[in-house]
Amino acid sequence: MDKASEVLIIKNIIKEVSQKIRKQDFLTYFKKVSLVNISDTSISLGFISSFAKDNISHKFSNEIKEAVKIVVPTIENIVYIVDSEIDNPSNYKVIDCIKEYKDIHTKKRREEIEENNNNDGIEIKVINEKYRFDNFIVGPSNQLASAACEAVARKPWNAYNPLYIYWDVWLGKTHLLQATGNAIKSRFKDKKVIYTTADKFTTDYVNSIKNKTTDKLREKYRNIDVIVIDDVQFIAWRKQTQEELYNIFNIMYESNKQIILSWDRPARELTELEPRLRSRFEWWIIVDIWEPDYETRLAILQEKARAKEFIIPQEVAEFIAYNTWANVRELEWILNQIIAEYELHNTPPTIDNVASRMNKLSITDNILWNRRIKNKIKTYEELVEAVSIHFWINKKDLLWDDRRKENMIPRQVAMYLLKNNMNYTFERIWNIFSGRNHSAVLYSCKKLETIIKKNQNLFYEINVLRDKLGI
Repeated sequence: MDKASEVLIIKNIIKEVSQKIRKQDFLTYFKKVSLVNISDTSISLGFISSFAKDNISHKFSNEIKEAVKIVVPTIENIVYIVDSEIDNPSNYKVIDCIKEYKDIHTKKRREEIEENNNNDGIEIKVINEKYRFDNFIVGPSNQLASAACEAVARKPWNAYNPLYIYWDVWLGKTHLLQATGNAIKSRFKDKKVIYTTADKFTTDYVNSIKNKTTDKLREKYRNIDVIVIDDVQFIAWRKQTQEELYNIFNIMYESNKQIILSWDRPARELTELEPRLRSRFEWWIIVDIWEPDYETRLAILQEKARAKEFIIPQEVAEFIAYNTWANVRELEWILNQIIAEYELHNTPPTIDNVASRMNKLSITDNILWNRRIKNKIKTYEELVEAVSIHFWINKKDLLWDDRRKENMIPRQVAMYLLKNNMNYTFERIWNIFSGRNHSAVLYSCKKLETIIKKNQNLFYEINVLRDKLGI
């Protein structure tokens, strides 16, 4: 088999796999994959480490098997190995999975845009695939709107058509609207679904007048199965645009097309609209969203942190949720600041530094939080207690010579902090930990230093512990 064929095979396998598993899982586990060997009935796939090989072979073996069968139907046996040459620049059979994923989806989005625009001078925004129902946090403030959108996604053209949703800015409307479009696209692959804004609709309409293609504009929308128009308030005072929107909606409604609109206030308050258009809105199913409560804000923050693969201490998450009232965007602003602080300065998020950051961003003028400020620890007993609580292990198991893996790392952390942050001597540390000798303590500290260079999560947890202990 020639080089080009081998490269094409591994690229197509990766492409198929990327479409069968969640984006987050793909980008987390698939870094580099190589085609080590291939025959008529067998294929060997190479991975960068034993950790990557074991995780991928256990978690995604079925998806990989399906992908391989699609690309090379005769393959019966798949072998997973660690490829020592995977980082060799001359190894042409290696795929950078993250780059490949971006290339695939960039091309896909470009094709969707070209297909939608169709040279009619009508610009349509492609729905963002990251917005889904399963990562939209539902609470009392948005429960009705979420339920209505899910009902429309299950039975478009039948349930709640047209659907009209109103809410203030930055409460998750873009997420919910596009999640609805994505769900419909997933269930009804032959249907044409678009998401656009009222401002973009106005631009399309003005261009159609200039180019004398108004009939094409109407025909374009006639061929759409589901239309989602966001921020309809931006056509206020634009009489001609409102007239055209009214005509297009009539065309779509009479053709049993699904229509979903969003606005920033109830229909009865849309005084800037033509009366007949406002009246039409009032006939439709209307649901609203208001500001999320504390529990919903906390759940949204934790979900966003999880999506960014960032661990945020519970007390810090609760503090942020308690002090953000207005909208979801503020939560994301704060989270991005926290992540940047940690990545640039290795500063773990604490209530004190987050409060300072929120004040600087003018997110709140009055920080509300009652808590006891912890003083710097003074004794090894306090440190041992804190480490055992943090890692959820018994203090006795931490101090004594228990060789179980779940106890060894916390014990090494405690020794490491005593040596490096409280300036204990090796002799004093070995007396604390059941009389271990000097070399055992030295080994434990050196071993942990090696581990945290590779394990960012553990490095983060140690920084959190340092901050809690004031050391």
